[in-house]
Amino acid sequence: MKYFYQFTVILAVSWAGEFLHALLPFPFPASIYGLVLMLILLKFGVIRMDHVKETGHFLLETMPCMFIPPAVGLLKVVSEVSEMLVPLVVIVLVSTVVVMAATGKTADFIIDRAGKKSAGEEAKA
Repeated sequence: MKYFYQFTVILAVSWAGEFLHALLPFPFPASIYGLVLMLILLKFGVIRMDHVKETGHFLLETMPCMFIPPAVGLLKVVSEVSEMLVPLVVIVLVSTVVVMAATGKTADFIIDRAGKKSAGEEAKA
């Protein structure tokens, strides 16, 4: 029953993201709205981590299985995609490097900020 409750919480936040996507005029996918909403709810304690932790881990573990149908779909159109293979590979490689660099810089910034904050609190004590 715990997993059903946790899945219901995740699903409710996802539906709220869908609602925000339909309501707001910004060009973000509904999943982004749902993720940001979940982050806000977790950050402010409206939803505690134990309300979604186990089901979240289960969904992360099964995520690779969710990529099998799109991969099979790509195999069906490989003849059409083969004409654009080199540009697609370049785009995928460049965008992967850019995303990795941006994620690393963001993580460095957050770690540095947290370190400065904790050092400031220690200096006050």
